[in-house]
Amino acid sequence: MQALRRSREPVAGTELARQAGVSVRTIYRDIASLQAIGADIEGEPGVGYVLRPGFLLPPLTFTEDEIQALAAGAKWVSRQTDDGLARAAQDAIAKIRAVLPADMRNKADDDALYVGRPLAKLPAWDIQIVRRAMREQRKMRIVYTDPSGKRSERVIWPIMLGFLESRRYVAGWCELRDDYRMFRADRIERAKVLSERYTRSRRTLVREWRAKEDARKRT
Repeated sequence: MQALRRSREPVAGTELARQAGVSVRTIYRDIASLQAIGADIEGEPGVGYVLRPGFLLPPLTFTEDEIQALAAGAKWVSRQTDDGLARAAQDAIAKIRAVLPADMRNKADDDALYVGRPLAKLPAWDIQIVRRAMREQRKMRIVYTDPSGKRSERVIWPIMLGFLESRRYVAGWCELRDDYRMFRADRIERAKVLSERYTRSRRTLVREWRAKEDARKRT
């Protein structure tokens, strides 16, 4: 919507996709959704789109419990994950707060729920690179020290980040062990994203890993 508002000329779907960081197919779907709720958007694929003035998105409406849940969740993310997600959570709450009715804005700042910070030592490397590797389905090379103190270099396929109590974990397929493993982030000395991609989709690997974990727990 903002990209269309900024331009007086038709904006191509490819340009909207570039600005939004999504696929052109997603743009076409989003345009159709906006038109369905009343946005006066003219144009078509291959030509471009123009937003006629006078349309506003419907205001967000939340209950007090929903606002408190969102605020608590954002606070947890900002204190328990990494700096990138922390900024994203704070930005999201700021956007929501900006469109709330005046009598509800204070609910977003409610301090009735306390979220502490992790007590464990944080890893020296930037854990944000794991999220990038998962998004792009790329392998990682890590130097890891196991509980017995043995140090090894491994290539893993990271599929999930875990934030459990005061620890951070990376779950993935370990090429060294030819199996799924959980790695404590604070025991990973070095981590690097590789150019090589997984040979299978991350979602498929997550389903397989969960199935194996469930089977292990039943035995």
